[in-house]
Amino acid sequence: MASKVETQPQVTGHSPMLPQVFRVRRVIKETHDCFSLVFEQLDGEPFHFEPGQFNMLYAFGVGEVPISISSAATSKDPLCHTIRAVGSVTKALQKLKKGDQIGIRGPFGSAWPLDFAEGRDVIIVAGGIGLSPLRPAICHLLAQRDRFDQISIVYGARTPEEIVHQKDLEKWSARLDSNVMVTVDYTAGQWHGNVGVVTQLISKAAFNAENTCAFICGPEIMMRFSVRELVRLGVAEENIFVSMERNMKCALGFCGHCQYGPHFVCKDGPVFRYPQIKPLIRKSEI
Repeated sequence: MASKVETQPQVTGHSPMLPQVFRVRRVIKETHDCFSLVFEQLDGEPFHFEPGQFNMLYAFGVGEVPISISSAATSKDPLCHTIRAVGSVTKALQKLKKGDQIGIRGPFGSAWPLDFAEGRDVIIVAGGIGLSPLRPAICHLLAQRDRFDQISIVYGARTPEEIVHQKDLEKWSARLDSNVMVTVDYTAGQWHGNVGVVTQLISKAAFNAENTCAFICGPEIMMRFSVRELVRLGVAEENIFVSMERNMKCALGFCGHCQYGPHFVCKDGPVFRYPQIKPLIRKSEI
């Protein structure tokens, strides 16, 4: 029987319905349509979160949107969110400048089971902006390096120009105690790295399948084939965790926008143990 994993921290402190005010400290351009906002808190209780959780970001006068937290979960690291500009709210967030204010509700949702991963090999598989929700977990793994066995990070983007967190990837790649591999689907420029889908690199990662915990985030088709490859290599399904970020609206399960079969992604996720959602992830209409 699989070990019980607690992935659902409770919202504590301030009301989950009331946003706290934060100020933009820094804006980082990641790609042509992705950017990171670094915040400093202006009011309310000290902000704490677990890697894998998300916040509701409120652009004043426009609306709010759920975005996973991409900063390290330590008090010394400022809160950061990495965002793709795809709708009215995210495009409004893209226009924010240093000194602008924003409302933030959270944190919400489940977390990556880092305690469960201790003493095991860990493989991180990320696609596109899916690296951002995994970044807090990676920061934890590398900061507490002695608690884990082999650590492998496998990341894929469509093109070299669409790679996010490039400086982080370079820093992680320079470490001798972890294995980092990056690939792109296609390139027409001066790219000298791997070319091909991210799943092709999983078998090259260093891990003992019988003692491995896997964290995956990216497009659903990429996650589905990544799980298939990990299972083929001998990783137990109950040791595979995926982040099912969806069209969430309220973060509290009131609106039903993120219903995923019997689950609400905002309340039961976004991090799920793979067997929980295995019957659903192959159904495109859900």
